[in-house]
Amino acid sequence: MTENGPEASPPRVAALAREVEEFVATAGWEQQPQLFALVPTAELLAQQPELAEQLDPASALTPVAQESLPEGDLAETLATLAWPDAVHGCALSQEIIVLPPDAEAELPEVDDSAGAVDASDVERLKQAAAGHPRRTEARLVAAVLRDGSAACVMRLRGIRTRPEDDSEPTEEIIEHPELAPNLVDALRATLLP
Repeated sequence: MTENGPEASPPRVAALAREVEEFVATAGWEQQPQLFALVPTAELLAQQPELAEQLDPASALTPVAQESLPEGDLAETLATLAWPDAVHGCALSQEIIVLPPDAEAELPEVDDSAGAVDASDVERLKQAAAGHPRRTEARLVAAVLRDGSAACVMRLRGIRTRPEDDSEPTEEIIEHPELAPNLVDALRATLLP
């Protein structure tokens, strides 16, 4: 997908999502969700000039890692967040399990007739997905700006197709603004006044 396509993310927010994913990737896998404030680089340098050699002054915004998120339901945590006006956007990195579309039929049934899924059903689905033979582990980064623009980047964790293969597993990067619409909406809500 190119950034000029009909569903392309604005280049600025897409570049920020990639930057966050690359930063998180340097620490490897098995990480907790991590939240980033997207702040104006010029303001950050004005307040902390000692960062000049670490930051790209040509970049309008710089991701700033926040303290660890509390354990528990990520959606509930995001629902309690609000950013000050100095923060122009935010990004979240989290590790997820991805299943092929046809594998959904193999997951346990849940009753969502009331419009919400019970917490125990959610846990059952998570366990079923984590144990599914065709699962792929991935790292998802969603980034949003106050202007409403958003981008998502997902790194699929590499696996070897044959156990005897001793080459490095390859990882695939997928970028599309609609990879995680619910997460994007939750992040946008943290930016509301």
